[in-house]
Formats: sequence, structure tokens, C-alpha cells
Amino acid sequence: MKKFPDTLVIILGIMAVFAALTWIIPAGEFARAESGGRAVIVPGSYELTASSPQGLGAVLMAPARGFISAAQIIAFVFLVGGAFGTITRTGAIDSGLQQIVAFSQSNPRYKRSILPLVITLFSLAGATFGMSEEVLVFVLITIPLARALGYDTITGVAISFVGAGLGFAGAFINPFTVGVAQGIAELPPGSGLGYRLAAWGCITLTGIVYIMRYAGKVEQHPEMSPVYEAGGEDKPTAGTAPQHHFTAAHKAILLLLAAAIGLLVYGVSNWGWYINEIAALFIATGLIAGAAGRLGWGKGAAAFKEGAGDMLTAALVIAMAKGLIVIAEDGKIIDTLLHAMASATAGLPKAVTVELMFALQTALNFFVPSGSGQAALTMPIMAPLSDLLGIGRQTAVLAFQFGDGLSNLIIPTSGVTMGVLAIARIPYQVWAKWFLPLFLWLCLVCMLLLLPPVLWFEWA
Repeated sequence: MKKFPDTLVIILGIMAVFAALTWIIPAGEFARAESGGRAVIVPGSYELTASSPQGLGAVLMAPARGFISAAQIIAFVFLVGGAFGTITRTGAIDSGLQQIVAFSQSNPRYKRSILPLVITLFSLAGATFGMSEEVLVFVLITIPLARALGYDTITGVAISFVGAGLGFAGAFINPFTVGVAQGIAELPPGSGLGYRLAAWGCITLTGIVYIMRYAGKVEQHPEMSPVYEAGGEDKPTAGTAPQHHFTAAHKAILLLLAAAIGLLVYGVSNWGWYINEIAALFIATGLIAGAAGRLGWGKGAAAFKEGAGDMLTAALVIAMAKGLIVIAEDGKIIDTLLHAMASATAGLPKAVTVELMFALQTALNFFVPSGSGQAALTMPIMAPLSDLLGIGRQTAVLAFQFGDGLSNLIIPTSGVTMGVLAIARIPYQVWAKWFLPLFLWLCLVCMLLLLPPVLWFEWA
């Protein structure tokens, strides 16, 4: 398979296209009014203005200006990533999952309840702190878990990789997708929590039912597995997960993480917490976890830097994507594009329009497989477009996270997807064929979940 261009290369190419468009598309602006503490487009107020074409200098300066414009969000991504790097280094999460493996082996009568429980835990991880790259480690634990329970390698991958992906798509407080998108859309972080929790539950349940039905078939008929080989030699050989004793410190750290997530939900809902407060919470959590795990200042700082370093690509994508918007704003073509999109969908029902937004986000993720990057790229356009169409910014954010999260599990441009399959030694075409039915079912569920906020209730 021919290697697809890097995300940064794609965005740089789009940036050049945007600059060229400022020479072609007429400049125009909507009037804006203050509503609920944010600037909202006034429908019907679009007017043409003097053109402001952007040249090579604007393209070269756009990345730096994007960094400046998105500085708070980029700092947030680095700091939260560093905090979770420290928490992960303690081994608490690894050892907790290994306890579940040990329990399943010593209590076979609870076997059928193990998979739904572990999938739900991974889904919660995806929904709350955006577990994604971390599954590259966890598949080394969940594949042996699936094998010990009598299932196959695909089931082992599905437990952690699909489980976390379900939560990522249906996230209710994921700071890297929902948090970034709501921040750009000028919505309070954590707002709309009730309906997001319901959506997360529906998506997670759909995935659990599909995985459990497949696992049951493979358990009864191992030859039905797409990775079945004579003699059952489909065991992963890419490596083994590090073993950790489940200490009192590990228990305390997991309880601390659960408490921090609970405090985050309460803080954004009742105290008006925003990016600074949430970052501070996770920094404090990382510091306490490092102390409890006896990392010491040296190892703790190294783990923090490593975790923050893992966020470098995401930060660059956010800055570059923001640079795109800087060029479009300076060229005064965003409002012209919004006017054209609103005019094209003016005769369509809201229910159809919101599904088109979902389809667009899904397609775009093939080229920009970064949740935070895609939020930075699309929400500056989708948020005001939703104002014009009367759909609501919360629903626009929901369409974004559904489109981004689900397609991450199947697109070959996702480094995590290809990395997981490499570890499990599952050919991409085998995985795509297995996952496609579930992908279609999840898309149907998400399309249905987008309708109530548009048809039946106002969602603030």
C-alpha cells in the first residue's frame, strides 16, 4: 500500500489552497451580535467587502500565527498529556487491568461478564481522557486476556482498541476532542453533559453487543475467526506486556484518577471551570500520582516530558489548522463560504443538514486523523454555520466527535490503527472486513442520536 502523506503535509497543502482561494472567492462578511456571551452571526446580514488576497508571506507566517491564536489550547494539550504520562509511568493502570486478567482466569464462572466490563472501562477511558495512543500498550494485555478466555486475537484487539474508540466517539468530557471543540465553538467546557452521557451509553452498548456476539461464535467455532490458523497458532508474538504487582499505591492512584474525573465533571458543571482550571487539576493529579508511585522528581519529570512529547504532533496539527483559519479570516472568505453553504442547504430539513455535517466530518478524518486537529480545522466554520441553520453549536460538536471518533477505528491513515494491527499481526484488509459491519451499525446509531437535539429539544 502506498504511504499516505503526513497530516502536516496535507494541512500545509490545504493552507496553500486557502491562500489561492482568497484570490478567487469574493470577500464578504456577516454582521455579528452578542448572544449568551459569544459573538453570533446575524442571518441575512451578509455583504460583499473589499478583497484581501493572501500571498506567500501570509502562508509562511500562518503557522506561527496559528500557534499564537491557539496558544491556550496547545498549552492545555501539552500539560494534560504530561500529567497522564506521569500517571501511566506509575504502572497503576497496567496493573489494574492485569488484575482483571488474573480474576478471569481464577473465576471462570464470571467469564461472560469480563468482556463487557473491560470494554466499558476502556470506553470510559476514551470518553474522559481521550485514550488513543495508549492502546498500543494495552493490546499486549487484552490479546492474552482474550486468548485466556478462549477467544481470538481480533477479540483481544476489539476489547481495548474498539472499546477506547467507542468512548472516544461518544465522549462526554474528553478534553482533546469535546473540550477543544467546545472551546473553539465558545461553549462552556463540559456543557451538554446529560445528552452526551446518553449518547456514550448507546454507542458503547452497540459495540459491546457486536463484540460479544462475535466472541461467542468464535468460542464455539474457532475456525470462524478471520485469523484462524491450523493448530490455533494465532497467538500474538510481537511482544509481551510488562508485568506490575498491584500495590496499595496503585489502588490509591486509580482512586485518585477516578476522583479527579469526578471533580472535573462537577467543576465544569457547577463552578464554571475552563481550560486553565482543568489543566491545573490534571497537573495536581499527576504530581500526587507521581509521589504515590514513588517516581521521585527525576523520573516524574521524565515521565511528564515524555507524555507531553507524545502530544507534539497534536499540538502542531492544532497550530497549523489554526493557521488555515488565520489565512481564511484575513482573506475574508470564511463568511462567503458560510453564506454559500447556508444557501445550498437552506431548502433542506435540519435533520438532513445535520447528517451531512456528520458525513463531512467522517470523510475529512481520512485526511486529518487527529481529533483535536480536526476540531481546530472545522469548528471555526461548523459552529457559525450551525447558527445560520438553526441547528445549535452543541449538535455541531456532536457531529464532529461522531465523525472523527468512529472513522479512527478503520482508516489506514491513522497511526494508532495501523500500529495496533501491526502489534496484533492482523492484516489491514482482514480488520477492515471484520470491523465494517460494526462501523455501519455505529454510524446508524450516531445518525439517530443527532436527530433529537435538532427535532425535539433545545440543547444548550
